[in-house]
Amino acid sequence: MSYGMIAITMFASMMVLMATGQRVFAAIGAVAALAGLLLWGTGGHDIPFTAAMKLMNWYPLLTLPMFIFMGYILSESKIADDLYKMFHVWMGPLHGGLAIGTIGLMVLVSAMNGLSVAGMAIGATIALPELLRRGYDKKMVTGVVQAGSSLGILVPPSVVLVLYAMIARQPVGQLWLAGIVPGLVMAMLFIVYIAIRCRLQPELGPVLPAKERQIPMVEKIRLLRSGLLPLGIFLVMMAPFVNGWTSLVESSAIGAMGAFLAAIIKGRMSKTVLENSLRQTLAISCMFMWIILAALGFGAVFDGLGAVKAIDNLFTEQLGLSPWTILVLMQLSFIVMGTFLDDTAMLVIVAPLYVPLVQALGFDLIWYGVLYTVTTQIAYMTPPFGYNLFLMRAMAPPEISLRDIYGSILPFVLIMVLALVMIMLFPQMALWLPEYVYAK
Repeated sequence: MSYGMIAITMFASMMVLMATGQRVFAAIGAVAALAGLLLWGTGGHDIPFTAAMKLMNWYPLLTLPMFIFMGYILSESKIADDLYKMFHVWMGPLHGGLAIGTIGLMVLVSAMNGLSVAGMAIGATIALPELLRRGYDKKMVTGVVQAGSSLGILVPPSVVLVLYAMIARQPVGQLWLAGIVPGLVMAMLFIVYIAIRCRLQPELGPVLPAKERQIPMVEKIRLLRSGLLPLGIFLVMMAPFVNGWTSLVESSAIGAMGAFLAAIIKGRMSKTVLENSLRQTLAISCMFMWIILAALGFGAVFDGLGAVKAIDNLFTEQLGLSPWTILVLMQLSFIVMGTFLDDTAMLVIVAPLYVPLVQALGFDLIWYGVLYTVTTQIAYMTPPFGYNLFLMRAMAPPEISLRDIYGSILPFVLIMVLALVMIMLFPQMALWLPEYVYAK
């Protein structure tokens, strides 16, 4: 059997196993192990063993449980709820102000947790019922929550970018810094759209009633201090890293300790909060470690076949496609896969092929990591089977139908496509900050 046919058989076998409902890491790991044994005999067992050792020796992986723990402490102790109260009071007098505040909430939640699902959960349970009660248009605010949650895997500390860093063998710190400017630009585009649309159609986002706006300035300042506490923790954590005073792992420890102390000082730390946070941290950390282990094993077999060189030759030599055409086709494939897979599964399935191919085509892997995250979030929100659409349906109040959810996402998807095009045309949007920080 030719190397090309072996590669196709491996991918087909993996997809068949996943179609049976097997866990992602089990499907990928089983195919990698079996292919290694069939290709190289009993010596093939060295591949998963080497992958496991590489994973255990990867020092930056320590950041993963630290940041997940930080996010869950802030969420379980209800410190994240204070953020929405702050935005409610300060943004309420504007048309669409609470929707704009929801985007701000999502940015800060992303900086606390690094998971888009966490942003969706907080937005759907805290912000969405309040926006509906205030008379906001249900289609618009449903789109706001979905779009805001998409920032979770772009704004640091993005857990998915840790996974990409391990598979692509790129520095986590550079990837996180690369996601900051594109993430903030996307958030600003969302805010500008909401502000303009609510200015043209005030009934979509009514202002807060006068009675509720008449709050003493002392109370407003108190809410501001309380709501900005998570942002303060994030700045205390990231400032030493950006200035080169601490390593990324040390900064993650500062963030975890800062969240823990904040919960104690505010009197919200309890046995239940700590136990739930630790359980969730352990569960998610172990899940990601198994996925990374399986992906490394699969990638090692794929590299051993030399399949990437064969595919590169097919696209560039035989089909005569330009590097940019190949890149666009790769991004379109993510959108197709996003109709039935989550971001982690998409990355693990195609990373052994795409990451070396991107490098062979001469593109920067840090820049491509940002493209990947934006594209997968577009895929999440694309009908008919976008992952975010069904998450929102599961979390939304009964009055929001699936039709409302589908109809809410078009303008936000177009904004995200605009942001993706901007990053592709102007790579320095993603590369400027990591180059500046690491040059220091």
